[in-house]
Amino acid sequence: MDLIDAFLDALWLERGASEHTLAAYRRDLEAWRDTLEADSAQSASDESVLVAPPPGALVSWFDARRAEGYQLRSNARLLSTLRSFYRWARLYGHVANDPLAGIRLPPVRPNLPNVLDEDEVERLLAAPDTATPLGVRDRTMLELLYACGLRVSELVGLSVDAINLRQGVVRVRGKGDKDRLVPLGEEAGHWLERYIDTARPALMQDTTRAALFPGRGDKSMTRQTFWYRIKAHALRAGIDTPLSPHTLRHAFATHLLNHGANLRVVQLLLGHSDLSTTQIYTHVAQARLEQLHADHHPRG
Repeated sequence: MDLIDAFLDALWLERGASEHTLAAYRRDLEAWRDTLEADSAQSASDESVLVAPPPGALVSWFDARRAEGYQLRSNARLLSTLRSFYRWARLYGHVANDPLAGIRLPPVRPNLPNVLDEDEVERLLAAPDTATPLGVRDRTMLELLYACGLRVSELVGLSVDAINLRQGVVRVRGKGDKDRLVPLGEEAGHWLERYIDTARPALMQDTTRAALFPGRGDKSMTRQTFWYRIKAHALRAGIDTPLSPHTLRHAFATHLLNHGANLRVVQLLLGHSDLSTTQIYTHVAQARLEQLHADHHPRG
């Protein structure tokens, strides 16, 4: 087994990294190895190309990538991958010294997500036609996204036994197969109860199946299918803000912080392993306040 395969196995075993994450790490590491091989007479079978890269090789590679049009954020992601790899390689004795020590990149300004304001969220939630079982299903799913800050993949993967209406919580399986309990809130709990009692039996041929939200053939709905549903409801609600599958998750976090929630509490609710991932929402909240001031203050 070569070093890259061994490192990826360690990521999977120790951190529960997803297939998507492992594939991204592999692409980065193989690109780095290919670059080193192109500048030397060594082949992929000679692992010294990875364990002892020439001084300055990484900086030269990043300079070449920038000249090709790659953005700073892309290089920052690559550097993060390589740091993880060489920390692991040093820990297990594959390298004596970290070849990336002292390598720094300019700070990356975060890309702030588009966030719906509270009025837009209310319009989106009210868009489904709740006179139909399909509309009740969609309204319930939207309410859950906003009340719990779920990823769409987490939402469509919910099973019936993940919901505890009596305690008012939902058990969510997030990245790395880590479970977390998230409060439902009164409104989402109301729609879930209505959906389970009336709409779900009307939409499913076999209500003993585990999937909470059925798609075709009583199987769980796909992320892509529900994303199309979100866009259709946003169009019906007259919402012009560019949307993403995480739109209501972003709104959940930003609105909590706007109303005084503790950042670490928001981190736990979102299922972020690193607080720095959650901190982007403080930038979003601040940017929103600055925009409100500019729009409405007489000296803005």
